[in-house]
Amino acid sequence: MVERKRQPSGDEARGRAMRAAIGAIAEKGPAGVRMADIAARAGMSTGHILYHFGRKDRLLLEVLAWSEADLGARFEEAAEQAATATEKLALFVRYYLPRGEGDERYGLWTHMFARRHDDAGRKLLTELSDTWDARLEAVVREGQSRGEFTPVDPVDFTIRAVAMLNGISADIMFGRPRWQQASPDAFAIAALERELRTG
Repeated sequence: MVERKRQPSGDEARGRAMRAAIGAIAEKGPAGVRMADIAARAGMSTGHILYHFGRKDRLLLEVLAWSEADLGARFEEAAEQAATATEKLALFVRYYLPRGEGDERYGLWTHMFARRHDDAGRKLLTELSDTWDARLEAVVREGQSRGEFTPVDPVDFTIRAVAMLNGISADIMFGRPRWQQASPDAFAIAALERELRTG
């Protein structure tokens, strides 16, 4: 039953709704989840969820942004411990690719990319994508400054690399058998290192 004694407000309400949405998405998938499902998990009324987010797509966008911020922070923390840019490149691949067909974060990405969005939604999705591009470009530039990587154009390399990673990600989510016999992480890392390898 929805707890109606005190409906949370402000940041508390938004945080509770997003945490509830993650659980509901994991259970029902982004397309199948309803605002009522999220409200029930959050202990809030459906009207209260609608008040804070307006519609489901807005809530899912914010959940995606929250998830990406968390994943990005974990990547940055791991990258700070890496001794070389080559290690950071491998970490980037592992944090970027989905962890199997049931990867909730990438499933949400797929769902949101397949929908039409207003200007604000397109802007948010573009910013989230650009943030990952910027991380990879920074790793490449660091590797070049250390003499680990060949002097390819970092921007062009990032475009090619992300296109490849997105293709592999789609394969993983689709469940293509090739990635059941081979590691997508190892394949992608080797392909990127071949282009960046010096000497």
